[in-house]
Amino acid sequence: MTTLENISVLALDVDGVLTDGTIIFSQITGVENKQFHVHDGLGISLWLGAGNEVILISGRKADCVNTRAKELGIKHVIQGSKDKIADLEATLRTINSTREHTVFVGDDLGDLAVMQHVGYAIAVNDAAQEVKDIANWVTPRNGGRGAVRDAIKHIMKETGSWQDAINELKSTTAQQ
Repeated sequence: MTTLENISVLALDVDGVLTDGTIIFSQITGVENKQFHVHDGLGISLWLGAGNEVILISGRKADCVNTRAKELGIKHVIQGSKDKIADLEATLRTINSTREHTVFVGDDLGDLAVMQHVGYAIAVNDAAQEVKDIANWVTPRNGGRGAVRDAIKHIMKETGSWQDAINELKSTTAQQ
């Protein structure tokens, strides 16, 4: 089992993890929309600011996911994934990392295989019981409600880098 000290890649499912799983279609345009929580966004910014990587992997496709990823500086977005393990491995090769250095945050049955494939698995609080059963840790909050920040805080606290990230944030905002 990989220790959290070795984790440098945060891979996230989107629906049910980065969002609450609700999918909204515009009645007029048919465009798919999702809601994202600002706490998760700040957590991702802290994670990236500490020199780590984020990968979004979703079985669905929605333009709003690309928009949110761009806003947060997430460079690796895979949508319409039919094989999350293969897509994760391909992305890990491009960033010169491995599954042992990766945590995956999931919520539903489609995430089971990839969660068992990585070095550390996290389930959101409202995940399917089967997902919680194989997770190394379960967030106190539900998906789309700050669970991603909970996951990031958990990893960074365990590795002693959380307070450094907070101090950097305070320093940066004090200068603005």
